[in-house]
Amino acid sequence: MNKQAATGTLMGLALGDALGLPTEFNDVPAILAKCGPWREMELPVTRGTAYVTDDTQMTLALARGLRTAVDSGPLTPHRLTRPVRDEYVDWYHSPENNRAPGNTCLLACRLLDSDRRWQDASQIGSKGCGANMRVAPIGLVPGLSEEQRAGAAQLQAALTHGHPTGLAASDLTARAVWLLARGGDPAGLVGQLRSYAYENRDRYHERWLGDLWTRSQDPDALHFVRRGWDECLAVLERLDSVQRTADPELDPCTYTGDGWIAEEALATGLLCFLLFPGEPLTALRRAACTRGDSDSIAALAGAFAGAHLGADAWPAEWTERIEHRDELRELGALWDA
Repeated sequence: MNKQAATGTLMGLALGDALGLPTEFNDVPAILAKCGPWREMELPVTRGTAYVTDDTQMTLALARGLRTAVDSGPLTPHRLTRPVRDEYVDWYHSPENNRAPGNTCLLACRLLDSDRRWQDASQIGSKGCGANMRVAPIGLVPGLSEEQRAGAAQLQAALTHGHPTGLAASDLTARAVWLLARGGDPAGLVGQLRSYAYENRDRYHERWLGDLWTRSQDPDALHFVRRGWDECLAVLERLDSVQRTADPELDPCTYTGDGWIAEEALATGLLCFLLFPGEPLTALRRAACTRGDSDSIAALAGAFAGAHLGADAWPAEWTERIEHRDELRELGALWDA
């Protein structure tokens, strides 16, 4: 039953990112004026290519680092940190890093380009969505334990975004991708994520995060980590209460937030997917036609839809034009095998 969930996830993320590139920083009336009716939005193509933003660039950076780590043996914090750190720094220096990247990623990656400990580069006060927009590959790697998946999701986030809500939202995003890729029912997804959040509320992954929490104002590691899970639980409860009654014609940001911060990007990306679980392009278009961080919301919606429906979710006339399509397919094939 190989639906090629990894290929579907990575391709969906990139397609959502590309669809949201021209609509980010616009409100819905401006998007409708520019793009026409939202249900008919076309993939924006320039000289034959649908360009992506830093969201896809950093997803690929994480995916390459993760591949290097897994190639050298079972996934451990030590095996993961160096290759992912190197990939993030390479992205920072790349001439292609000109797609309106977030300030947190830029600052943290500049600090990572040194011999300092990564915990000293991490931006402990930032819970921007830059950490969970790129985490999907960790939900796709086969054979990881729950501890490896959660620890890796939080560590890759913490390299740039050290806020506990950024860590928890990344862990939840990877968990959602993993559940959907394994055939989980979208109707029960939010309930499963809420249960997972409650189960993990008292767990600080010291093996993966080290003494990161000591950079915060929290009295102890438990207080630090609970703060992040509680913010995610609050937005998941909001999502749970509206997912069956939300008006698909209304901007999803109205219900679950504008997505500039981690927990809102997760919830609003999920809402767009859950409004149209069997209509992946409609989910992407709804996500791209939002007043908030449209490219990140649509990238997450695309990752969820692709994990659920597999590679066949996306039309060839779109996938053939997406930037980085060869590498997206290569990494997808690796984890679909």
